[in-house]
Amino acid sequence: RPRPDAFGAMKNKKKRQERNAAEPRAIDPRVGDVASDSEDEFADGEFMRQRKKATVPGTGYVAAGKAPPAVDASYVNKGEKTLVLTSRGATSRYRHLMLDLMTLIPNAKKDAKMDTKNERQVVIEAADLRGCTSAMFFECRKKQDCYLWLAKCPSGPSIKFHVENAHTMAELKMTGNHLKFSRPSLHFAPAFDDEPHRRLIKEALIQTFATPYKHFKAKPFYDHQLCFYWEDNRVWFRNYQVVFPAGKDVKTTGLSLTEAGPRLCLHPIKIFAGAFSGAVLFEDETFISPNVARAERKKGDVERYAKKVQKKQARKAHKSMNQLRGDDLDDVFRGGDDE
Repeated sequence: RPRPDAFGAMKNKKKRQERNAAEPRAIDPRVGDVASDSEDEFADGEFMRQRKKATVPGTGYVAAGKAPPAVDASYVNKGEKTLVLTSRGATSRYRHLMLDLMTLIPNAKKDAKMDTKNERQVVIEAADLRGCTSAMFFECRKKQDCYLWLAKCPSGPSIKFHVENAHTMAELKMTGNHLKFSRPSLHFAPAFDDEPHRRLIKEALIQTFATPYKHFKAKPFYDHQLCFYWEDNRVWFRNYQVVFPAGKDVKTTGLSLTEAGPRLCLHPIKIFAGAFSGAVLFEDETFISPNVARAERKKGDVERYAKKVQKKQARKAHKSMNQLRGDDLDDVFRGGDDE
């Protein structure tokens, strides 16, 4: 039988489509009309009752092998954006630390360095221009001290930290390695829930480091974990890669964590009701300014030098007061062979 030409094939295809469109479509009574955007017509059906039964109470998760629930979380922190910037005079360590933190936050936006003569309210204006709801500002002083501001723009609150023990990824050279902009899981120590100011710090860290739902830069899976610990009135930050077992170890061992970096320690100094200003909600009285600590160390060095000079003078005075007396035989061998 000869093969029909192209025109005849298109004509038969069009007739077939018209015939299928004229026939009524059978709808499964369990799920209703799949093409419909509404779920009202099968909300009380057997399928919905089974799905509600499979859902874990209090969560949106279901057990493995059961029907997944219909969860609409598109509104969760969808508009959260973080502005990351630093002041002029920042050292290479803190500049690289800022870039490392930006690789962990896919919704972060970078801005130019801010002049030290400008007021911190300029950060709020910059965040407003970039459409950011949070700000992470690294304020460096004397090319050795770094203060980190976490602020909710434009109304606050804001937290001022002193950055201590900062180590970048390039400096640590850890074996952990995870994908850039992959969605992290945040882990907080139970001590964050003990006091009100710690709960406020926890919420600020969540809104800064949490990846928005279905962000276009984020990867759709978890392969690293951001851990925040509270010890010695400080926040200790660590970043770990989630390592899945491979080969024969799949059935015997579970997941493991490998540190990837960076590392830093945040000492909370003050919490303000507004953004970079306002009433002081919390102040750590045990905090000692780095300038005061350096002045004390210099004062100790001055005291040690003064003791050293005093000891030399005392030794010189002792030698002058206790000189050896002259003797008759001192000049016996001074004359040489002639005498």
